[in-house]
Amino acid sequence: MRKEYDFSKARKNPYASMLKKPITIRLDEDSVSYFKSVSEEVGIPYQSLINLYLRDCAASHKKLNLSWKELS
Repeated sequence: MRKEYDFSKARKNPYASMLKKPITIRLDEDSVSYFKSVSEEVGIPYQSLINLYLRDCAASHKKLNLSWKELS
């Protein structure tokens, strides 16, 4: 590896705005365990699998069907 590099002709990454954004999210242990076990089977990191699943949900406009029950 060189001691010095010349970045004078470098340009900004045109894809920088499309990079992933780090967040903090709380997931239940069963969900994390599920994605970790799948990740071992397919050889993809579990965080990448979760991202792929969420991206697929967003791309196909999946929505949860939530119905709240009233307490008596």
